[in-house]
Amino acid sequence: MSLHDASVIQMSKMLRNAEGWLDKAEAHAKAKGFEVDVLAVARLAPDQYTLTRQIQAVCDTAKFAAARLAAVDPPAHPDTEKTIPELRARIRAVLSFLETVTPEQFAGAADRELALSFMPGKAIKGADYLVDFALPNFYFHVTTTYAILRHNGVALGKMDFIGHARFYDVGPGKDG
Repeated sequence: MSLHDASVIQMSKMLRNAEGWLDKAEAHAKAKGFEVDVLAVARLAPDQYTLTRQIQAVCDTAKFAAARLAAVDPPAHPDTEKTIPELRARIRAVLSFLETVTPEQFAGAADRELALSFMPGKAIKGADYLVDFALPNFYFHVTTTYAILRHNGVALGKMDFIGHARFYDVGPGKDG
């Protein structure tokens, strides 16, 4: 699997899954008779980010990982979202950016030295950045997004999290 697939393709899939969770959150709010935007400020613990900040972090991690590995500039998003429709728009904006990042732009990314503004005086190779930092950070925030919605009664299951998988038929009499 290429770094492009492990970052852009996988993160895009999870962003689309998260957008689906927001669909279910809206349906849940409607069925229960409350404003869906109440969920935007929900959190699992007093010292954790709100749903809004979790989704912003998911989006930022995806766009910065792709941009750093492809050596392109990421789009700016000022973290002004306050509503579920605004969060949905943020997800879509990041998905649109990710669609512009090509596998060819990842040439040499595994060994490219990355300097991160939040780690002054340090650098990391592209492959290590993706595996050791970007993917764990992305999954931390996407999992917490899922957990906040579940905690608030949104009917999400494991397959909502996993989403589409590329299974294929192996033929009669074959059990894989």
